[in-house]
Amino acid sequence: MRPDDWHLTEDVDDFLARAGGFLRSRPGLHVMPLTWTARLRARGAAAFGAEPPLFGLLQQAGTVHAAFYRLASRALVPTPLTPEQADGLAARLAALGHSLPAVSADDGTATLFAEAWQRHTGVPTRLRDTRLGLYRLGTLTPPDPHPAGRSRLLGERDLEQVMHWCGEFARATGEDVSIDADSWVGTRYADKTYTLWETPDGTPVSVAGMNPVIGGQVQVDVVHTPAHLRGHGYAGAVTAEVSRAALAAGAKEVVLFTDLANPTSNALYQRLGYRLLTNWSAYDFVRGPGPCAAPGSS
Repeated sequence: MRPDDWHLTEDVDDFLARAGGFLRSRPGLHVMPLTWTARLRARGAAAFGAEPPLFGLLQQAGTVHAAFYRLASRALVPTPLTPEQADGLAARLAALGHSLPAVSADDGTATLFAEAWQRHTGVPTRLRDTRLGLYRLGTLTPPDPHPAGRSRLLGERDLEQVMHWCGEFARATGEDVSIDADSWVGTRYADKTYTLWETPDGTPVSVAGMNPVIGGQVQVDVVHTPAHLRGHGYAGAVTAEVSRAALAAGAKEVVLFTDLANPTSNALYQRLGYRLLTNWSAYDFVRGPGPCAAPGSS
């Protein structure tokens, strides 16, 4: 392949017209481009930064083989790439003068692209400490017994509490975002459907959110129980309820990300029927003071 086999565009509709079928062919592995292109279409390109987003697809003989997206000042997120595809993409973007802060993808792709980017630009790379697992639901197995209580959908009176919990979740996952009544509608948290688990007296103790059905799949995104309420099975119960709701909404695949360094959450999702689809990692591209800067330097 040649680097110019990669077609680049800033138009999300043009991108989806060309690459939509390819993205929907593997909805679990393509959860990030499917989710973010839908979000951009719903909110408009300016909702996530003044710089326009960038999209790309690798098309040969009329067939799309790979794709990527990048929001303003954020990581490049490609679909799984072969070594040749990763090198061609890095060469194409470098030749056009693009400056990338990071790449985020399945382990193999992230590593391949980071190495190619360093070859073509000389910019050192640094693997982030946090590595994620992308899980896909097999057969849902609800916890037995359930903790005391019940699930219910988020109500208007619960919004302040859920905004606070989403803020805790964001900080715990290293996300740099402000979540309050003023900023809520502009965050990625506002377009989810939330389910609460509440104790028999009606006290909310855990929350789980899910994105809309996109390309036949649903991403369960945000599962949070305040630290002082953990250990009672609330997270498992509410995750099972959200997973059931996703299937009832017509999802053929249900996926979620989890921190691989957290054995408790990984074991929980496996008990519920989730199975590891792929490992996920990110590399930051670190511009050092000169040619002596080494990978991993700050």
